[in-house]
Amino acid sequence: MTRMARRRILTREGIVAAGVAVADRSGIEGVSMRSVGKELGVEGMSLYHHVTNKDDLLDALAAWVFEQIELPPADAEWRSAMERRAQSARLVLRAHPWAIGMLESRPTPSLALLRHHDRVLGWLFDAGFSAASATHAFSAVDAFVYGFALSESTLPFQTEEGTEADFADAVAPDPAEYPNLARSLSDLLGAGSYSYADEFDVGLTFILDSVERSLTA
Repeated sequence: MTRMARRRILTREGIVAAGVAVADRSGIEGVSMRSVGKELGVEGMSLYHHVTNKDDLLDALAAWVFEQIELPPADAEWRSAMERRAQSARLVLRAHPWAIGMLESRPTPSLALLRHHDRVLGWLFDAGFSAASATHAFSAVDAFVYGFALSESTLPFQTEEGTEADFADAVAPDPAEYPNLARSLSDLLGAGSYSYADEFDVGLTFILDSVERSLTA
């Protein structure tokens, strides 16, 4: 087999997938034309046939993340759609924490972002929200989702493994000095069923309950 036959066939989709792999391993700061080329086993210059430059690659990564988030159909009931979308976004961002800071930060919005935002606003408009109230609801939910995902990505324990109790024991505060904190930890963890991950569902319910009340007020 000749060297030409063995050469990897590059596509934009394959380059984006390699960029995701690099970002998952090294963070978004580790993504470059050179590092993605290395991931693919080619010279970085080879990528320029499919992506214009690093900014184009980062735009494509942001679009890829939006495409991973479940987007219920346009005629879905607004609250269940917002909840499903938020749950999906949280899972995607937990799997790819490098994306938290870049979803809304790219100077050139992708078609995936525009489609995503248009769909969300459509649910809210169909439910009777005004442009202002729909924007308030959208912003509140996304701020919570992104903030929670960021918190999860920086916790000193893995929430899905139920290690909160072990961590709390290791850093147990002095009840005489921090009585309220000690009481809170004791009450929450004493039953052995508390998981920080459950706070997402609780917080999202609080927000959507408030949004729903504003619609009927």
